Amino acid sequence: MGRSTSVLIRQATPADLPSIRALERGVEPAAHWSEQQYESLFAPEAPRRLVFVAIAEAEVGICGFVIAACASEDWEIENLVVSPHRRRMGVATGLVGELLRAARQAAAVSVLLEVRESNTAARQLYQQLGFTESGRRPGYYREPLEDALLLKISISVS
Repeated sequence: MGRSTSVLIRQATPADLPSIRALERGVEPAAHWSEQQYESLFAPEAPRRLVFVAIAEAEVGICGFVIAACASEDWEIENLVVSPHRRRMGVATGLVGELLRAARQAAAVSVLLEVRESNTAARQLYQQLGFTESGRRPGYYREPLEDALLLKISISVS
């Protein structure tokens, strides 16, 4: 673990969108969404999604975020981004942990995600959190062409 600083994790608001976009654009391996996709996160007619942001003590803006589609039983993590200078400091663990708590409270059955096969850091994080491989999508990612591993965690109300 790197140096420790206090990080607040809270549900995002539309006012966080500029910071979310700025962080995502600055992280090369992140899933890059269009402006319209981000704007639709808070649209009343859009599918239900939950967005959490991480804010580090004494920093301006956010240092991480997670976005999940919240279907009734199966939720899906669609995007998780952490600032490079905040990696290995528990930010991603905190964001996913908060999402899993929300899923349990909503009586979801599982949380799913897909990750590049070569993204060993993310795969290790998800494994430590209890996700297991449930499938593969050959050639799913482009630039470079790569398989996606499907990961899943079953959750229950605690």
